Order: sequence, then C-alpha cells, then structure tokens
Amino acid sequence: MGLTRWLICIIASIGFAFDIYELLMLPLIIKPVIASLSAPLVQDLISGGMAPADANALWAPGGEMYVKWARTLFFVPAIAGGVFGLLGGYLTDKLGRRRVLTFSILLYAFAAFAAGSLAETLPQLLFFRCLVFIGVCVEFVAAVAWLAELFTDHKQREKVLGYTQAFSSIGGLLVALANYYAAVYANSLPSIHGGHEAWRYTLISGVIPAIPLILIRPFLPESPAWAKKKAEGKLKRPSIRELFSPELIRTTVVTTLIFAASYGLAFGAIQQLPQVLAWPRGHVEIKAVANEAGEAAKAKAIEAATAKGEPAPSEALLTKTVKQASGNASDKQTSTVTKWQEIGGLVGRVLFALLAVVIVSRRAMLRLFLIPSMIIVPAFFFWVSGSLETEGSLSMIKWGIFVCGILVVAQFSFWGNYIPLVFPVHLRGTGESFAANIGGRILGTAAAFITLSLSAGQPVAALAKNGAIVAGVYALIGVIFTFWLPEPKEEEIEH
Repeated sequence: MGLTRWLICIIASIGFAFDIYELLMLPLIIKPVIASLSAPLVQDLISGGMAPADANALWAPGGEMYVKWARTLFFVPAIAGGVFGLLGGYLTDKLGRRRVLTFSILLYAFAAFAAGSLAETLPQLLFFRCLVFIGVCVEFVAAVAWLAELFTDHKQREKVLGYTQAFSSIGGLLVALANYYAAVYANSLPSIHGGHEAWRYTLISGVIPAIPLILIRPFLPESPAWAKKKAEGKLKRPSIRELFSPELIRTTVVTTLIFAASYGLAFGAIQQLPQVLAWPRGHVEIKAVANEAGEAAKAKAIEAATAKGEPAPSEALLTKTVKQASGNASDKQTSTVTKWQEIGGLVGRVLFALLAVVIVSRRAMLRLFLIPSMIIVPAFFFWVSGSLETEGSLSMIKWGIFVCGILVVAQFSFWGNYIPLVFPVHLRGTGESFAANIGGRILGTAAAFITLSLSAGQPVAALAKNGAIVAGVYALIGVIFTFWLPEPKEEEIEH
C-alpha cells in the first residue's frame, strides 16, 4: 500500500483504540468514583442532622443518589456527544476530514487528563466526561469517512476498515489493564488531592494514546475524494434535512435504529457487568477479596501509627482507608473480567474483518452476529443474576462475557464498514454522524439509563436481570429492522 497508507492505517488503529479506551472507562470506575466524590456530600448530610446510616444508604450502590448520578454519568455525556457529534459530522463534510480529526483528538486528550487530575466534585467530572464524549464521537465519524475515501478498492477498503476497527477492542483491553495496574500500583504513584485512588490514574492514562495522534495525524493527507470535489467547486453543502429526502430517508432511519440496537446491547447489559460484580455488593468472590484487602489496610494503618508512637487513626480516616483499599482490590478483580470481554470483542472484530470480504450481503452479515446476540446476551445475564452468591461461578462469567463480546462488538465494526457505502461524499460524515450519534450514542446509550432506573433500590441481582430484559428488547428491535436495511451496491458507491 505504500508507506503513507500504512502510516494512515496505524494512526487510524490508534485512534479507534483510544475512542473505546475512553468510552469503556466509566463502567470500570463508576463505583469508586461515586464513593469518593460523594463523601463530602454524605458528611454534609450527617452534619445537617441526618442519621449516618440513612446518609450512607442514599449514596450506597442502589441508593437513590447513587442511581441518580450513575444514570447521569452514563447518559448525559452520551447526549452531549450525540448532539455535538452530529455537528462534528457536519463540520467533517464542510471543513474536511483531517482538520476535524485533529481538533477532536486535542479536545478529548485535554478532557481525559482534566477528569482525573482536576475533578473534585461529581458535576466537575460530568463536565469533563462530556468533553471526552464530544471528542470521541466526532473523531470516530471523521476517521471512518477518511479511511473509506482513501481506499477505493472494495476488498482493500473492507479489510482496512475491518482490521483498523479491530483495534477498538485493543483499546478496551488496554483500559482494563490500565485500571488493573492503577489499582496495583496506586500507592506508588503521586498523590492527587491528597489520595491514591486508582480511578484517577485510570482517567489520566487516557491522555497517553493521544500523544502519537497529535504529533502525526495533522501531517497525513486529506481525503482525496473530499479534496477533489472541494477544489473543483463540486462539493455540495452538507444538510441534515437531505438525510430525510425520499432517496435517503429509509437508509437514515433504519441504520439509526439498528445502530441503537447494537449500542443498547452493550450499554444496557454488557457495560453494567462491572457494577453487578463489584464490591461492596456484587459477586461473592470479589467481595471476599475486597473485604480482606480493606481489613489488611486498616490493620496496617493502625500498626504504622503504633510503631511511630502516635494515637490510633480516627474512625473516619480508617473508614476512608478501608474504602480505598477495598475499592482498589475490587477494581483489580473486575478489570480481570473486563479483559475477557475485550478479548472476546477483539476476536469478534477480527472474525468480522475476515468474513466481510467473503459474505456479500451486508444484511446477512449483520444478522450473523445480531440474532445470536438477541438470544445469548439476555440468557447470560439472567444466569448471572442467580449466580452472584455461587462460589466458583466467576470463571464461568468470564467465559460468558467473552462470548457476548464476540457477538456484540463485531457489530460495531459492521457499522464502520457499512455506513460510508450508503451516503454520498458530501453527506458521508453527516449521515454517519446521525446514525452513530443519534442512534448509538443517544438512543443506544439510553439503555444504560433504563437498566439503572429499573434497578434503583433493588438487590444487585436485579441489575443483571433488568440488563437482560433491556438488551433483549433492543436486540429484537434491531433484528426486525434488518428486513429494511438497504444493501449497498458497489457500482453506486461514490468516491
């Protein structure tokens, strides 16, 4: 392909990996995040006269305030990403693929670092997570349009889009590893706001993959198809209204709804698994490890004070020490499960890339993964809901989430390959952005809001059970709408 094209593929792969790296952080860290940033609010309630047990119950997993903020942190950034991502798609068609890519990377690199290092309250964290989502949503749309137009040969384009998007699952695997090692080495890293909380280091790590992108991507070529039409004065003005013209309305509506179904499977169920398993509620094996780590940290703190001839630490300080140690130990265990999910996702994306050049029908290709997802994902989460107190079941959960990862994550590669084929050059970014951001980021991510709302105030097993129901409904809707999914014709694809 030549050095420049290989470099383009490498940089695109890093970009896709970084996108998912950022998006999959929250499910891993949401419990310790809320526990840490809500602590001052709990103390305010107690100081105001509320009983400590009642104040803690409000913010405990499943409590009213916990559910409120968990839903907010999942859904509000998705809305921001969807709305501004749609604008980014428009700007991608108007200003060019490369320029928008560069600015989107700069945005979420800054926001990723700020979320971990600067956020001291939940609203501050929410603000920075919104900026991260905006950058990610814009970057994905611009990158896919860019690659689709750089590689005009059908088979080459399918392989390039398939294999570069497979690195998204590498991003998911890397964030699980980052969270794991942040938990292991948290006490050896510089303190942030007076503590060594693993979730902060995990958030900050998101800036690392952005460095090669910022340094190299601005020097890569613009999309030749877009640049040629721009130079010739033939580039039509992008218009969201045109997506709903008689020629495109079916494509726009159907791709948006099925894209939402793919995301609903992920966010309604799969991305809730860390919350289902994590301490202080969750799986019996993880709770045992976390409680043991908390008690060990408490004993160590008392021993250290005694050795120095100092008074024993206050109850409040000991409670904070136990929470931090237990949370870090829980993060380490849930990250191990997430690694299985992401390895499954990587297998699914590679499998898709191999099949994409063999299976001609795009409709058949999507159904190959979507129909099994409709059956297996809900069945797995129903089983999880009844297995949380069963010793030895954690290993089976790892295998189950591995299979779910194969089936669901492969669908995301499908959309990156399919959507550029069904919209013209001047609407490629806008059309893809509408389907990905309105469908995936807003309607699809709403599945997390629904699952968490249905599970408020209930035992953690209900979170798994409701995730199964929500994922099943989304998948069923997706399967139904595949009957209207347009089949792109190679000779009609505009370059």
